Amino acid sequence: MRIILVGYGVVGQSLTYILSHSRLSNLKEYGFNPRVVAIVDRKGAAIDSKGLNLREVLRVKKEKGTVSVYPRGGKPGIGSLEVIETVEAEVLVETTPTNIENGEPGLSNIKTGFKSGKHVVTTNKGPLAIAFPALCELADYNKVNLRFSGTVGGGTPVLEFAKKCLLGDKINSIHGILNGTTNYILSEMEDKGLSFQQALDRAKQLGYAETDPSMDIDGIDPACKVVIMANWIMGKKITLKDVKFKGIRNIALETLSEATKRGKTVKLVGSIDGDCKVEPTELHRYDPLCVSGVLNAVKFVSEFAGEETIIGRGAGGKETASAILRDMLDIRHNLANKLLS
Repeated sequence: MRIILVGYGVVGQSLTYILSHSRLSNLKEYGFNPRVVAIVDRKGAAIDSKGLNLREVLRVKKEKGTVSVYPRGGKPGIGSLEVIETVEAEVLVETTPTNIENGEPGLSNIKTGFKSGKHVVTTNKGPLAIAFPALCELADYNKVNLRFSGTVGGGTPVLEFAKKCLLGDKINSIHGILNGTTNYILSEMEDKGLSFQQALDRAKQLGYAETDPSMDIDGIDPACKVVIMANWIMGKKITLKDVKFKGIRNIALETLSEATKRGKTVKLVGSIDGDCKVEPTELHRYDPLCVSGVLNAVKFVSEFAGEETIIGRGAGGKETASAILRDMLDIRHNLANKLLS
C-alpha cells in the first residue's frame, strides 16, 4: 500500500515513527505492507516512489524543521494538491490542523484525493464537521473509501465499537465526554478547588490545551465530534450548524461545589438524542460517563443491548496514529474482499 501523508505535525510524525520502528510485524499477517512515498508539510514535500526512509525523514524534520530538504527527493515549495494529483499512491493520509471556518486546507486535500482515485484516511475534524454528507457522496461517486477513526476518541475505537460491536442493534442515543482538555479542567476545578483560569493555565503547562484553547473550552471540538458520530453511526445528515453547543468558559467554582453537595458533578457532554448538542451537564458521580482527567467516555443506548460505555484516552500522537493504522487496515481488508468477490 503506497501512502501520501499530508500534514507532518505530532500525529503525522507519530505515524511515521511507528512505521519506521519495526512495530508492524503482526500486521503483515493481513497482507499489510505500507510504503510512504510522499510527505508534505507547510514548506514543501519529500517524495520517493520507492518509499521514503522514514527514520531519515524524521531526523530531517527535527533538525531542519521541514521535510522539503530531505536529501533524496526534497521538493521545497511544492503544495499538497500538486503532490496528491501527481504522485501515484493508493491512500492519502490527511492530518492537517482542524479549521472549522472553511475546512481548509483539509477539505481541498480530501476532495483532490477522491478525484485522483485515492482512498482517504483523515484525523482532521474540520472538513467532516462542515461537509460530512457531501464528502461521503463524493467518496462513493469516485468509488473510494473515506475513514476517520482518529477524529473521535483518538486511539479509543469509539466509531468502530458502535459500527461493528453493536452491529444489528439500533442505537437510540449517544452521550459522551468528548474532549480531554475540558474534562481535565473541570476535574482540576472540582478536585483541587482551582478557578477556571488556574485550571486552564495548568492544562496549557502540561500540553493538554493549546495556546488558543477556544476549540476546546467553547465546545467546538466536541460539537465537531457530535456531527461525525451523528452522521456515521446514526445515519443523520447534519453539519456543524445543526449542533447547539456551549462550552465551559463561564463555569464557576461555586457551580461545581453546589453539584458536589448533591452527589453530582458537572461535565461537558455531547449528546445525540433527538437533537444534537454540547453543553455542561450535571451527572451523578457513579454515572459511567463520570471519568476524570483527560479521559473520554462515550455511552451508547441501544434497543437490545441497553447502555454500553467505552472509555479511553481521547488524544495523543501515538494514540491517534494507531487509529490511522486501523483505518488503513480496514481499507486493505475492503480491497481484498473486492478482489475475492
